Amino acid sequence: MDDDTHTDSVGGLGRFLRSHRERLGPAAAGLSGAGRRRVPGLRRDEVAALAGVSLSYYSRLEQSRELNPSLRVLEAIARALRLGDEDRGELFLLARPAARRTKSPVRVERVRPHLRQLIEGWTRTPAFIIGHAQDLLATNPLAEALYRDFAQQDNVLRMLFLDPAAKSFYRNPERARHRAVADLQQTAASTPEDPRILELVGELSVRSGEFRALWAREYIRVPPYDVKRVYHSGVGDLELRHEALTVRSTPGQQLIVLQAEPGSPSADGLALLGSISALEAPHRQNPAHGA
Repeated sequence: MDDDTHTDSVGGLGRFLRSHRERLGPAAAGLSGAGRRRVPGLRRDEVAALAGVSLSYYSRLEQSRELNPSLRVLEAIARALRLGDEDRGELFLLARPAARRTKSPVRVERVRPHLRQLIEGWTRTPAFIIGHAQDLLATNPLAEALYRDFAQQDNVLRMLFLDPAAKSFYRNPERARHRAVADLQQTAASTPEDPRILELVGELSVRSGEFRALWAREYIRVPPYDVKRVYHSGVGDLELRHEALTVRSTPGQQLIVLQAEPGSPSADGLALLGSISALEAPHRQNPAHGA
């Protein structure tokens, strides 16, 4: 993208904001007692108040003098202007041209071989490794079996917000989603221009209204990990203690371990799940087996 194209993109953000502000009436925006006014749309100060930003900051956005709005600010403005999914997507595209033009290559995250070998040797404990944007980088066989009802085991947030299996798998899906979003917000705060996080937040913002609402919330702290209660279609209810361990040799990665209380029904369920997975493994490796 050359400088002229970049200038057009930035100017396009200001035109986009003015256009939507001027076509949205006070009543439609939830403002009462606005009284008579010379123009039908909202004033800048009204949009700023609805979005929770200062008037001077919002004015700079419309005047193309603010070139790096945060994802949270964009979400707040999208809500204030009552944008639909298509307009919301256009807002994100117009607001982030500089990041897309100058961004560094997407970080290639690899799991160290010894760490992969470690979790694969845990036959009674589901374990997996996630990257900085909660992409699943490595899973052991028992974790694969635990999450087999999901269409794709690719990213924690995509599984939670976009896969229908999450509603039946998690006994408390709302808490799981809150926890995952808070974790991502914490990472995004330290790497605001990370291309993978921008891509993921953009996708989820368009495809999930619940994610949009949670992403816009202010979190005081990341909720603590605790016992995860899930329902597996093959072995029933499981209570698993969720532990997240930082991989110090590879910043940004976490080792997630799900443990059952020894001697508990959940431990028996995991043992059964492991047995089922071991029986199915040869068939997965050789689809023609038994044909």
